[in-house]
Amino acid sequence: MTARPNALPWLLLSAFVIAIDQFTKWLALAKLGSVGSIAVIPGILNWTLAFNPGAAFSFLADQDGWQRWLFAALALGVSAILIVWLARTPRYDWKDAAPLALIIGGALGNLIDRLRLGHVVDFIHIHWQGAWHYPAFNIADSSIFVGAVMLIAFGLFRRTPAK
Repeated sequence: MTARPNALPWLLLSAFVIAIDQFTKWLALAKLGSVGSIAVIPGILNWTLAFNPGAAFSFLADQDGWQRWLFAALALGVSAILIVWLARTPRYDWKDAAPLALIIGGALGNLIDRLRLGHVVDFIHIHWQGAWHYPAFNIADSSIFVGAVMLIAFGLFRRTPAK
């Protein structure tokens, strides 16, 4: 019996996400370090340098450092599980493979920051006229979010073949 090609080549998408994420974080550190924030679309979008030692929405950011290792272990564990899932997914099944690859790339992009810097670099700041602010985020966070939404949407609307 010959094995069907699996979806592991989709890890190239993960590598692309990691590369773009790390490049944009490098740019943010280099360009925003001295100014802090630049208005891209005044009243709506700024490039704002922020450091997050916690998780989404600064969850556990006020702790004394142990959370760095917890979130690093979670990123490694989740990525390992998703890589196994990719290995069991047929290569042509992009509706499973693409979201998994996006989540893996995002998780590993933020993991690199945690291990290298002790915190995650964020720089995309969406707000409304100073009255409402969404917490700053980055490309890795966006990749995780888009991948999760795709997994949910494709899972909800998946057609199962009739028996």
